[in-house]
Amino acid sequence: MTYLPQNILAICPLFWAVTSFAFTAQPHKGVTMSRAGSDMTNCFASKDADMTDEEREAAMEKALKAMTAFSNKYVENTGTYYCTDKSIPAVVIKGLAEHKVTLGTPLCPCRFYEDKEKEAKEGYWNCPCVPMRERHECHCMLFLTEDNDFSGDESNISFDEVKNLSGGFSN
Repeated sequence: MTYLPQNILAICPLFWAVTSFAFTAQPHKGVTMSRAGSDMTNCFASKDADMTDEEREAAMEKALKAMTAFSNKYVENTGTYYCTDKSIPAVVIKGLAEHKVTLGTPLCPCRFYEDKEKEAKEGYWNCPCVPMRERHECHCMLFLTEDNDFSGDESNISFDEVKNLSGGFSN
């Protein structure tokens, strides 16, 4: 385990999304980081716990298609853009799809939650989150305004781009 300063998520909200690390709080030690695929990536009660691998893959494909379509429509409706590095929106969209499968709702994948199910039910961080809806502020860098330095001129990302740039359906 590597210990990071408590404020690393505030400094680098995309750190998790880009590097596929999982974070958990450690009292008096800051934030613990471990590679995705460890037991820490599934440390909450999962709605997909009883699914077979085939069922989960089918659910992920369906959710990934839905979240890709949603993201493209939201970009169109809000006049926002994707990041110049399309792997950023791809990884975020995959994270939204994973939460759609595991939690039943597209909870923001770029934040740390003490209780993901509680946060999902409250809805504040469900995509599009309240800061995005109210102020066009997306800390995940999924929906960028044209004045953002990382904003590209792309307003569409394909399912195949999302799948390929995010590493497919495996965790």
